[in-house]
Amino acid sequence: MSRFFRGGDDSSTDSSSEEEDVYTSEEEEEEKAQVEDESSSEEESDEDESEEESSEDEDEGPKKKGASRFLQSDDESEEDEDEQSDDEATTKVKSAKDKRFDELESTISQIQNGQKINDWSLIANEFDKLNRQVVKLQDGSKAPKSYIKAIADLEDFMNETLAKQKVTPKKMNATNARGLNAVKQRIRKNNKEYQSQIDAYRKDSDAFMESDEEVPAPKAAPKVRFEAPVVSAEQQEEDDKGFSTVDSRGKVVQYTPESILKHLRTIIESRGKKNTDRLEQIKVMETLNKVVPITPYQKIRVLQTLISARFDLGAGGAAQMPLDQWKAAERDLASLLEILEKEKDHVVVEGAEEWDDDEKLPTIAEGEKYLKVPGSIVSLIERLDDELTRSLQAIDPHTSEYIDRLTDEGSLYNTIFRGLLYYEQLRKDASLEVPQESLNRIIQRRLDHVYYKPAQVVKILEENAWKQVSAEADSEITPRSQSGDAGKLINILSNYLFENSEGIIRARAMLCQIYFLALHDEYYKSRDLMLTSHLQETIANFDIATQILYNRTLVQVGLCAFRKGLVYDAQNTLQEICGSGRQKELLAQGVMIQRYSQVTPEQERLEKQRQLPFHMHINLELLECVYLTCSMLLEIPLLAQTGSSPDVKKRIISKTYRRMLEYHERQIFTGPPENTRDHVMQASKALAAGEWKKATDFIHSIKIWDLMPNTEDIKTMLAKQIQEEGLRTYLFTYAPFYDTLAIATLSAMFELDSRKVSAVVSKMISHEELAAALDQVTETVIFRKGVELSRLQSLALTLSDKASSLIETNERTLEQKTQGSANAFSRKDNRGGGQRGGGQRGGRGGARTGGNPQRQAGGTQFTGGALGNAVRG
Repeated sequence: MSRFFRGGDDSSTDSSSEEEDVYTSEEEEEEKAQVEDESSSEEESDEDESEEESSEDEDEGPKKKGASRFLQSDDESEEDEDEQSDDEATTKVKSAKDKRFDELESTISQIQNGQKINDWSLIANEFDKLNRQVVKLQDGSKAPKSYIKAIADLEDFMNETLAKQKVTPKKMNATNARGLNAVKQRIRKNNKEYQSQIDAYRKDSDAFMESDEEVPAPKAAPKVRFEAPVVSAEQQEEDDKGFSTVDSRGKVVQYTPESILKHLRTIIESRGKKNTDRLEQIKVMETLNKVVPITPYQKIRVLQTLISARFDLGAGGAAQMPLDQWKAAERDLASLLEILEKEKDHVVVEGAEEWDDDEKLPTIAEGEKYLKVPGSIVSLIERLDDELTRSLQAIDPHTSEYIDRLTDEGSLYNTIFRGLLYYEQLRKDASLEVPQESLNRIIQRRLDHVYYKPAQVVKILEENAWKQVSAEADSEITPRSQSGDAGKLINILSNYLFENSEGIIRARAMLCQIYFLALHDEYYKSRDLMLTSHLQETIANFDIATQILYNRTLVQVGLCAFRKGLVYDAQNTLQEICGSGRQKELLAQGVMIQRYSQVTPEQERLEKQRQLPFHMHINLELLECVYLTCSMLLEIPLLAQTGSSPDVKKRIISKTYRRMLEYHERQIFTGPPENTRDHVMQASKALAAGEWKKATDFIHSIKIWDLMPNTEDIKTMLAKQIQEEGLRTYLFTYAPFYDTLAIATLSAMFELDSRKVSAVVSKMISHEELAAALDQVTETVIFRKGVELSRLQSLALTLSDKASSLIETNERTLEQKTQGSANAFSRKDNRGGGQRGGGQRGGRGGARTGGNPQRQAGGTQFTGGALGNAVRG
């Protein structure tokens, strides 16, 4: 029933205005209820309506009429106040700080629960979470009291647990032990920051907790703060006037001498973590380095950390260190060495203990002469050297940028030299216990920078290095008086490493000395050192870098032999490298991609890292030219000898050269030579035809000879070698057609001295290469006839050799087939060799008939070829 109508028993005296008043008053009450509680639904309003209708129909209770219906009783007002208070309680909003305090309390309760059940894995996780939460609630250096109470109690509980573990035979499980160790490492370092508050709590915990909270009410922090920084004058000049340095949380950071070690520890702990701004750390340490006053110990620590942070910018697979950071690291390292040279009582050694107290500076203990700082100078020098090499690898060598970058090698060599002087000084005091290995490593770096350079360049490097140090400084290993002679310097450094080291460093020292000797035309010394070292037997056991150095040294010895005119020795030495066709890869001068090889990205990256900088390369075109020229001078007379004397066993000196020569001879049309290989092939063809002058012209026209020192001497030597080998080739080719041949004729034909011709012929006769005799009276060569076999006889001997080798091959094959079979030859009597399927093969088609009646029932029919027939016969 609608609320706008009355029942029959209602008074008819009520006017329409009263009905309108009832309607409007009820409507206002509904709107008021919706404002107070938005969650009320239409169902509640329907229930109110039904209650009103039922009350009106049944006439229960007194009805309010007129103005009284707008008045409210005391009971109703009390109920409305209760409802309003309930609504306020449910819609109460907490501030962000209160929520953070609630989270902090929740985490502390979790830690306390973990202590009750001795769950250190849970405690470790919650402790990390607690430290992250308290950062947002700190006011300056003070933390909330609940946090101080929690970490103090946790430290006490940890100490109790550790004490129990020492006397309890039962061990923790692995997870609990890891959690306990993690908390042990973190809590002591963490509690140092709040030690004053922890001490106050432990002195009187009740008074500490009842005192007023230090944390003030949160204020709206402005986005930008301008304050006058309370720092040194130099710092104020660097900062833009009126601004101060702030951290990530917007708090002012002040760099004072007392806070240097704290800042350093923060930076060291954040190294290697994700989302770490390395450039920002470098700027902070550069600022710390300029703080005044600063002690030598602080200066050394700042420089060590700063250099390491700069190196972190070049960390990674293929990333290289930025140029400006490398130069800055080199300057910092030079400054570090300068401080160590001035402050004799401060030493940087690897075995020193770490100073953990950031509040005070270390002092020299009683009975000690030095203040030891942990670190390694040689490691910093090695990393600086490696970063320069990586930078040179990444730069195009045909640009001016490469040459500009190469000039930094001089300053790096000066740093290496100063580091060597510093380690020599440390080695004088036996109490420091500086390992010999550190001195060996830095000497090896010095040797690596000079062994491949000409003597004039080494002399300039040494002079510049000695200028950088004081006039009183001197070296026991390489005295100042001997710095002008590069040969003596290399010899001293190599001998020192040979006597005081072993393994890879010792082998590399020997190879560097051999390389330097070969580079300066000391062939016989370098050859003897190479043979007496026996490195060719053990080089496969060394690392790849040492194997590359061995290959480079071998090539340099071969080139030295060629410059000396020792063609056979040069070809024999270069054969191993040049005959493989992998010169680039073996000398680390390029990556060769094989057609069918599968190289992983990791292997390719490692291969690129091994590549040498361009200024250390050996010219591969020159190397190929020398190898092919030597092979020509040896192979052409040998080919002439085997062609004229078929009974001579064929021998190949260079397979690579033979393949090139065969390919050249197969060509229908041969144009003029264009590259080094074409010149050598056409010279070979002319030399084989006896045209030694033409061959000489071809060889001399190769432009690569201009890269070698003493070019004219090299060409003169090659002309003499071509004349002699042309003479040998002529004698091998035309000996069957001569009875006698005058020495004078040969001398005029090849423009050689008669004594030289007599010497060449005598050598050929003594080596049984030529069937002849030398008549010194008439100066003629008398050839012996009937010694050489005819063509038919030679072919018959060749056939017999091949037949005998075939028989031997068959016999070996037969032995392998019949090994362990006693009845291998009795198959005619149906013995030996089982029958497949138990005799005759049944199944589809029945028994097989016809065909070869002698075929055995089972197994494979044995034939054996000629040898089998002989056995069966």
